Amino acid sequence: MRISGGLSPLGLHILDRLVLKAVAGPFVFGVLIFTLIFVAGDLLFQAARLIIEQGVSLGVVTRLFLYRLPEVVAMTFPMSSLLSALLGMTGLAAGSELIALKSLGIPFSRVLRPIVVASLLVSLGTLAFNETVVPFTSIAADRLLKYEVMKNQAAALQEKVFLRDESGGELRRVLYVNQMDTRKGILKDVMVHEFEGGRLVRTSVAQQGVWKDGQWWIEDGRVYDVNSRGDINLLFRFERQRLALNLSPEQIQRSTRRPVDMSAHELWAYIRQASMIGSDLSKLWVMFHLKLAVPWACVIMAVLGAGFGASRQGRSGSGMGFGISVVIVFAYYVVMSMCRALGEAGAIWPSLAAWAPNLVFMIVAVFFARRVDR
Repeated sequence: MRISGGLSPLGLHILDRLVLKAVAGPFVFGVLIFTLIFVAGDLLFQAARLIIEQGVSLGVVTRLFLYRLPEVVAMTFPMSSLLSALLGMTGLAAGSELIALKSLGIPFSRVLRPIVVASLLVSLGTLAFNETVVPFTSIAADRLLKYEVMKNQAAALQEKVFLRDESGGELRRVLYVNQMDTRKGILKDVMVHEFEGGRLVRTSVAQQGVWKDGQWWIEDGRVYDVNSRGDINLLFRFERQRLALNLSPEQIQRSTRRPVDMSAHELWAYIRQASMIGSDLSKLWVMFHLKLAVPWACVIMAVLGAGFGASRQGRSGSGMGFGISVVIVFAYYVVMSMCRALGEAGAIWPSLAAWAPNLVFMIVAVFFARRVDR
């Protein structure tokens, strides 16, 4: 059986391998070169400053470098997807492979298919990487910086405090605090969720908490009962109540997690519970949607790079392709920063703020891909 101008199913399989081989090498090159750029521009500078100005040991600096590295590598995946597709299609165009395929009646959309599939896998891998490895290493880097480099001289004022209290591997309570001053021992906008058998059974909300005589007290609050169906009912109000938390302000500071270090799943749970105290969660919602949107930029950048590279008909080398990739990525992050600022200010929906850059660049990517077949 023969299809599409005489190309057999075996030929299509060969086509997929040809395209994937063209983009695989540039993708690995992109991850390495973009990681090197970020490392040289930020991590190495920070490491040198810590060693020279603060006398931090080489061992501590090395650990900090390794903890920061996964976050940097994750950032390079969309950029590398763009670079690999652009260089891969430029190479195929320069060798007249694209012209030959077109003469056989193979549309560019079919040539693009293995790139889309591969970039989808990269996006899923990036999302999984950001949900598992990156939060863990980011927390480790933050604590290492605070308590071994800064010698526990962290800022007294903390916002969006998140603390899990577990016993015997079972979750007992989760503490959310909108603002905490560890020096004064004051908590603002406190919410405590209590669990039994892994199920939320009770929630306490208070205007503030104070550390007094070695104990935490929460003031001006309400206690809600949560039944098995998830219905919430007010039990009682209180003026002052002891909080069953055997941690000092300094210990809480060591144990808390920042929203920026959470995975998307953890951040979603944080937002859902924090919404009960009625605070403005625009910034957190934008952060949540960005954690989901940015990994999918790998697909968009790959389609954009492939379409742009094929339309160039091999008129740019690897150096020019790298420069074009940097410009496109820079434009993407400019648009993303603008949309993020609008979302955090409440001017547009948080979901739109996070996904609008992907939508805009997808339109541009489709334009270049369609242009190739003309």
